[in-house]
Amino acid sequence: MTTVAAGAFSDVPAAAFSYQGVIFIAGVSKEQITKAKEWDLLSYLETYEPHELKRCGPHEYCTRTHDSLKISHGKWCWHSQGIGGRTALDYLIKVRGMDFVGAVEALCGYRAPPPQQRPAPKPPKPFKLPEASRFPSMMLSYLQGRGIHPELIQECIKSGTLYESRRYQNCVFVGRDMEGKARFACLRGTRDSFRMDVESSDKRYNFSLLAADPKCPRLAVAESPIDALSLATLVKLSGGEWRDSHYISLGGTAPRAMLQFLHDHPHVTQVSLCLDNDEAGMLGMERLEQAIREDPELSQRVTLIYHNPPPTEHGKDYNEFLCAHIQAVRQKQWQREGAR
Repeated sequence: MTTVAAGAFSDVPAAAFSYQGVIFIAGVSKEQITKAKEWDLLSYLETYEPHELKRCGPHEYCTRTHDSLKISHGKWCWHSQGIGGRTALDYLIKVRGMDFVGAVEALCGYRAPPPQQRPAPKPPKPFKLPEASRFPSMMLSYLQGRGIHPELIQECIKSGTLYESRRYQNCVFVGRDMEGKARFACLRGTRDSFRMDVESSDKRYNFSLLAADPKCPRLAVAESPIDALSLATLVKLSGGEWRDSHYISLGGTAPRAMLQFLHDHPHVTQVSLCLDNDEAGMLGMERLEQAIREDPELSQRVTLIYHNPPPTEHGKDYNEFLCAHIQAVRQKQWQREGAR
C-alpha cells in the first residue's frame, strides 16, 4: 500500500481513502502515477492507438470513435459529453471507463489497455466539385503573380479544368477522363499555402493540359498543376508553341496519373519527366521510368524518356524557375531602359 500526500494528485480513484490527511492507494506507487501523468493524450494515441487519430484542422485532431472529442494544444475535450482533460490518464478513465489503477498500469506499460471497438468505416462520399465563384479575381491574381501566362489560364477556364471556388476563393484544378467527366480536383489556396484534394477524387485522372493535336507524341510530366502550367508558360515565353505537347500533373510523384494518361493517349512515345530538383523528385523520376519499363504495352511504345528537372541555380521546381526567368527578363529591360 502506498501513501500519497493529499492534494498531490487531482484524479485519485474514488476507492482511495484518507487517514489523517494522507491518501492511500492500493496497487500503484506514487512514481507510477507520476509516470502515467506524463502522457498527454496526443502522444499516447500516436504511440498506442494511431488508428484512432484523425486530423480535423491545422493544429487539431479528433478520434475516429468519437468525432466530437477534439485534441489541441495539449488539451482534449469531448464536447458531446461536456468532459475534458489534459492527460491520457484522464482519457482512459473518463472516456474508456478504466479504473484508476488499471489506467496507471496501462500507461506505465504493465498492462495493455482493453481493446476498443472500432466503428464501421463510413462509406466514401460521392465526388463533387466545389461551387464556383462568379468572379475569379483572386485566382487570376494569384496565378499571374506566380508567372502563369494569361493565355494558358483562359484556355484552362474554357476547357473546364480550372476555376475559383466560391468558398475561400481557392484555385480548383480539375482532372477529367476521356469522356470529359470530372473525376479529380485539387484545391490550392490563393492567400496561403493551403492545398488539398477534393474528397473521393480519383488520382488516376489528374489535372492536364492537352496538345492541340490529339495524336501528339510528346508528354511533359510535373508534380503539381502550377508546375505543369509553368512548363507550358516557359515554352510560350521562349517563342515556342506550348500546344505542341501534352502536360500532366501527378499531384506528387506517384505514377498513377501518368500511366493512366499514357494508356488513354496511345500516340504518346516521348515522355519528359520534369519533377522537382530535390531528393524526392530525383527518386520519383526513377520510379516513373521504372513504371513505364515494367508495363508490357508502354515499354514497347514509349521509346524516349527524359529526366528533365529544373536547373538547381533557379530553385527546385519549374515555377521557381519560371519566376526567376521572368525576373531576369525584367532586369534586362530595366538595364536597357536605364542605358538610354
